[in-house]
Amino acid sequence: MTMHLALKVSQCERLPERGETAEIGLFDRLGNWQSQVTTRAWCHQQGSMELFLPQGNGEFIFNDYDSANDRIITRVFKPGSGLCSRHYDSPVYAISPDGNWAVSLNFARIPRRGYSYADAVLSTDFHPKDLDADGLTLVNLKTGEAKLIVSYRTMLERHPYPYTCENKYIWLNHAIFNCDSTRILWLFRQTLDPLRPSGWQTFMYTCDLTGEDAECTLSDAYWRTNLISHQIWGREPRQILVDAAWDETGHHAVVFDESVRPFRAQKLADSHGSFAHMVFSKDGKYILADSYPDTEKIQTLALIEADSGKMDILGRFRHIPDSPWIGDTRCDLHPRWSNDGKTVTVDSYHDGKRAIWLLNL
Repeated sequence: MTMHLALKVSQCERLPERGETAEIGLFDRLGNWQSQVTTRAWCHQQGSMELFLPQGNGEFIFNDYDSANDRIITRVFKPGSGLCSRHYDSPVYAISPDGNWAVSLNFARIPRRGYSYADAVLSTDFHPKDLDADGLTLVNLKTGEAKLIVSYRTMLERHPYPYTCENKYIWLNHAIFNCDSTRILWLFRQTLDPLRPSGWQTFMYTCDLTGEDAECTLSDAYWRTNLISHQIWGREPRQILVDAAWDETGHHAVVFDESVRPFRAQKLADSHGSFAHMVFSKDGKYILADSYPDTEKIQTLALIEADSGKMDILGRFRHIPDSPWIGDTRCDLHPRWSNDGKTVTVDSYHDGKRAIWLLNL
């Protein structure tokens, strides 16, 4: 809770190009910057997946491009050393809370290039050439072993309506571990045109760490016409939190147990009504919820008390009129908690440059 990982980029007006680098470094609470290492695997929406290792004595993990082997890999860096201590042959998408596991996927299949890397050149194959060799991979961070746990073939076999994938480009995105490091959630998406990936269909899958029980937990029908924009695991191992607009009164904080059939959802709280990245505090008592810019380019940050539904507006951030707030170079607030729940940071463009802002609760 003394240092904040950050990505420093040279431009925010366009997607990165092949060979373009970014700095990864640390800020202290006074805003002093310490550059640590550079990477060729970065994007405006998800950085380099730079994350402190929970058991790493200050080490952090990040994605980079291995030019010798033309692939995206993961490196581990010890601040102050100037050196990467080790690497993994698979890129990281998320780390389990216990620090033992990472989940990986093929970034070259992600057509939304603001969520991938320039050096992970977009695949032109609508389906992977080998459906049994690509999919969701689990990486053991202690041994480095990487194992494909759910293949594209398995996902297609368990797809609610697989006939819709026959002439569609398919990819994976937004993989996340649950609160006790026992399950993984990810999105299976499909679109008619990977070069213009709008109007895609979304199918949410979940599984345990073996992948054997993988299934589609929410089909595209729940996402259709922007009924959901974001999803994340909840404060219980089988609970999932979404911002759902299923009652036609705006997006709200809604949870459900992925193991319960038939599907049954509960509204935790009214939110500010807009699409929201939502995330529980570590103790599960509060939810942070941001928003996309409204018609006046105002982004809202709300604090929701999970048990009572009480909501407080923490801030409203106005983007300057000519700011690039749409598309894959936009700047979402993306709120983040400190481990003690007393500090929140967001990304914002309200003063004319992309920056990190710290709020003391």
